[in-house]
Amino acid sequence: MHDTLSSSSEVIFGWDPIWVAATLFVLTYGVIVSEKINRAIAAQIGAGLMVALGVLTQEQAAEGVDFNTLGLLTGMMVIVAITRRTGVFQFVAVWSAKKVEARPWRMLVMFSLITAVFSALLDNVTTVLLIAPVTLLITEELKVNPYPFLFAEIFASNIGGTATLIGDPPNIMIGSAVNLSFNDFLINLAPIIPLILVVSLTVIYWIWGREMVASDEARSRIMYFNERDAIHDVPLLKKSLGVLALVVLGFVLAHPLGLEPATIAMFGAALLLLITNLGVDAETQSEDVHKAYGEVEWVTIFFFIGLFIVVHGIERVGLLDMLAEKVIELTEGDMSVTAIAILWVSAVSSAVVDNIPFVATMIPVIKSMAGTFGGSDALMPLWWSLALGACLGGNGSLVGASANLIVAGFAERAGHRIRFLPFMLMAFPLMLLSIVIATVYVYIRYL
Repeated sequence: MHDTLSSSSEVIFGWDPIWVAATLFVLTYGVIVSEKINRAIAAQIGAGLMVALGVLTQEQAAEGVDFNTLGLLTGMMVIVAITRRTGVFQFVAVWSAKKVEARPWRMLVMFSLITAVFSALLDNVTTVLLIAPVTLLITEELKVNPYPFLFAEIFASNIGGTATLIGDPPNIMIGSAVNLSFNDFLINLAPIIPLILVVSLTVIYWIWGREMVASDEARSRIMYFNERDAIHDVPLLKKSLGVLALVVLGFVLAHPLGLEPATIAMFGAALLLLITNLGVDAETQSEDVHKAYGEVEWVTIFFFIGLFIVVHGIERVGLLDMLAEKVIELTEGDMSVTAIAILWVSAVSSAVVDNIPFVATMIPVIKSMAGTFGGSDALMPLWWSLALGACLGGNGSLVGASANLIVAGFAERAGHRIRFLPFMLMAFPLMLLSIVIATVYVYIRYL
């Protein structure tokens, strides 16, 4: 604890560092949740003030940034940006719509399954960037309400993303902090995911599915689409899918190879850029690289950087150690009670605030419980509870996860605004149902 307070003497005007850090943290969170100011700006201002007011030095701030998370996100975004140009994602959407004869409910199920699988393999933010625009296009052709489709895709993206290390940003952060592999997440979290998805889709069927109909004329228009027309560039498609397969294989073999996920994703992105630009003149190469990096969600990346620094500020002054002690006191050091408490608190909190800042706060809190429970290996049930709670809890409201906000943005641009309260009234109870299933799973498997 003494080490955490080493920076306190430099705090401006000799103010109490704990109060300064806590105030900055609460204000930053408040602004992020209010959505009055872009969250990347809010996080960057909070981070800047942590350094400017003397809670952290610039070196300490840099230590707080998890470059593994940033590298993994950036690398995957570049790979997907290049793959998207081939039209393969539109191909999959049209092909799947035709497979179920363009019947609305079957299409909703098909799109949800595709969203869940892609979210596990690519990451849920990227997946909804690809799926939402195609969904709006096809529902418009069918003349059916896109809202149930988008609602189901939000749920499927967060449920599918829970299954793997790269599926959802909270998992990337937990994996990086605790040195967990792709396989660890697959073995521990993936088994319960199909059940949660089936239960969620069953509830969605009872709410909307029975009323979903499309005219024969509208359905025949979809059946006339030729999915092959969606593929623009076959050589690029082969290169992209080849690199993507290598990257996923790299994630699976990361531990034996002694590599971090960020290295694999960034190397994969560089390799794809190299093979797509071989034998091309310098000017075209420059344009291509600019285009690929231009499609990275830099707002998300800079939001993460600011957030890591703000959380590191309250960790540095010892605030999170105090919080951990409080949690252990309330749960009386009982592993079962602590794990279930973390699962439920994570779920409800992630619905109220974005699950990314919540997990960034909780990681150091759980780490500091190692002494109580007999070493860091004993904490595994707590990490899986945090991952399940934060990822599934992201479904509870529109601000619960980044993927939700991206879908809402597409819907609004297409004239189908998703409103905060009506969404939450449907989503929150359905999210709690998935947490009940997760509670039973965690209890039977780990406790």
